[in-house]
Amino acid sequence: MRSMAKWPDVPAVYGWLALDRRGNWLLREPATGRFGRIGNAALRAFIGRNYAADEHGCWFFQNGPQRVYVRLAYTPLVLHYEGDAMFDHCGHPVRVAATYLDDEGSVLILGERGIGLLDDRDLARYAEASERLPRLARSEVGRQFGFVPDPENSLR
Repeated sequence: MRSMAKWPDVPAVYGWLALDRRGNWLLREPATGRFGRIGNAALRAFIGRNYAADEHGCWFFQNGPQRVYVRLAYTPLVLHYEGDAMFDHCGHPVRVAATYLDDEGSVLILGERGIGLLDDRDLARYAEASERLPRLARSEVGRQFGFVPDPENSLR
């Protein structure tokens, strides 16, 4: 019987992949150091299928044996509506457990995968209810919901 090959021990990657406030995956361009939107739909879907959090609340994309840690513009999930159904930026349906308003006017929604930022294009749905939503300080959201916005800087 043939044994399965062991994955090589490769270091994790930091500072190359980011998630913006609208759920776009961004890749750092080596020539400029700036982040550019990943346009390839198959690559975006592949990243989304392999996106998870580690035991410290750092979100990453598992690329074979290597973890590529993601710098978050805000929350690890970005939520949007398709008709009356809500989905996260990876295409998973979201069942709302709680809804909050932060001190900057952003709507945050807690679902089974964690906390997500509502895409600003869907904010109108919450305009009338915003005064009744529980308030959160943006500076405390990561700590309160157990995620690390910038895994690279958390190492220091």
